[in-house]
Amino acid sequence: MRFFRHIGRYTIMLFNVFRQPTKAIVLKELILKEIDDLIIGSLGITAFISLFMGAVVALQTSLNLDNPLIPKSLIGFATRQSIILEFAPTFISVIMAGKVGSYITSSIGSMRVTEQIDALEVMGINPLNYLIFPKIIALLFYPFLIAIIMFVGIGGGYLASVYGNLVSSEDFIVGLQDNFIPWHIGYAFIKTMVFGLILATIPSYHGYYMEGGALEVGKASTTSFVWTCVAIIIANYILTQLLLS
Repeated sequence: MRFFRHIGRYTIMLFNVFRQPTKAIVLKELILKEIDDLIIGSLGITAFISLFMGAVVALQTSLNLDNPLIPKSLIGFATRQSIILEFAPTFISVIMAGKVGSYITSSIGSMRVTEQIDALEVMGINPLNYLIFPKIIALLFYPFLIAIIMFVGIGGGYLASVYGNLVSSEDFIVGLQDNFIPWHIGYAFIKTMVFGLILATIPSYHGYYMEGGALEVGKASTTSFVWTCVAIIIANYILTQLLLS
């Protein structure tokens, strides 16, 4: 019953986010700030991780190619498929759940503890629209971040393969082009849009409805991270069944 209570309150929250909108000029500044904090601020760490993960995928693929009949171009193929289909959209979203999700929960939770949300209500401002709507709009740009991550991850695989003498540059590029299905890019971006909505709303929910003091802010951040990861994994399974089967 407690679980369904949270589901119901979460659904009501989503409806109320779009009611009584804040002034456009104020929302514009809030959205730009959220884009800087949530998207641009996450570019460095996610690019660093993707660079080395692409290199690791290429290295592990190379180490498992024991049969001389298997072409070395498979390294480029495996790197491309791993990065585009799962690593960039899903694994990076789990990392973002820790970085961005915890930030959202703690920032909104701190406002709840210090009664800033109550002050917004007293001033006649819809706090859900003021606090959560800009985050939803900012994370609509999440696919642009994932596109960069894909490029960096494949680049990391290329660098590790070519400069590590695992495969020639020509063979790696042949593997990248082999049996390429453009729909896989669309599939990855659709998943990314759904994950962006999850990243914006579930941490916001746990921050907005938390109760207690500073200690509870930390607990709410941990809880939001867990449930955001769970939602991402479940959504990943459902979307894969719907879009690729």
